[in-house]
Amino acid sequence: MFSAEAPLPLELKDISLRFGGIHALKSVSFDVRPGEIRAIIGPNGAGKSSLMNVISGLYSASSGEIRIGGRLLHRLRPHRLAGLGVARTFQNLALFPALSVAQNIASGLAFRRKVSLGAQILGLPQARRENARVTARVNEVAALLGLTGLLDRRVSTLPYGVQKQVDLARALAAWPHLLLLDEPMAGLTVTEKAAMARHIQALRDDLGIAVILIEHDIGVVMGLSDRIVVLDYGMKIADGTPDAVRRDPDVIRAYLGTDAEAA
Repeated sequence: MFSAEAPLPLELKDISLRFGGIHALKSVSFDVRPGEIRAIIGPNGAGKSSLMNVISGLYSASSGEIRIGGRLLHRLRPHRLAGLGVARTFQNLALFPALSVAQNIASGLAFRRKVSLGAQILGLPQARRENARVTARVNEVAALLGLTGLLDRRVSTLPYGVQKQVDLARALAAWPHLLLLDEPMAGLTVTEKAAMARHIQALRDDLGIAVILIEHDIGVVMGLSDRIVVLDYGMKIADGTPDAVRRDPDVIRAYLGTDAEAA
């Protein structure tokens, strides 16, 4: 958990991204405060996924600066971001369907394993100690998300909504400081969305984890977020609290529509 004196979990300054002649992002700047839920919204093609991919290291920005925990990043690969306390879920599940819930959650700790495969096979003491630490962490995360009774179940046998929770649990296994969630509500029922929203809120309230959230359900975004960044054609057109964004004329015209204007 961050202290009040700690660096911001994330700072973006004038981030631009080009693909040939396509300008996907144009000088986007914003920050994420400790323990904050920060949403990114906008019409299809606004640049949301491109921005998330830049933050998580899948894309390299054409220009601009990214700082995580005060550290200036330059072409840092995604697997190294995990060591800086950054984790991500994807819109499309990337679980291992043939493995158990426990094994999938444990895969989120793969980058932290120090013991060699040979030591694992031989069952050496250091391997047993590491396995015990991994098991303890898996159990802790499973309890947090209500998955304890499902740890031995194969993921492919679970409903889609539960698989989304397993995906979140895997991202949480290493206790990140910054969690990137790409459409965590996609494909969920109303009841499942409410449960997922409670989990995300608990990450902020109970664990102090900062969250960046891409989500199309505006009701969820408005009820869950502390601040919202709005993109349109790769440019930031608004940035503020849900109430401020809801009333912004540029946002109403670009994205939220007449229902938001009436609100």
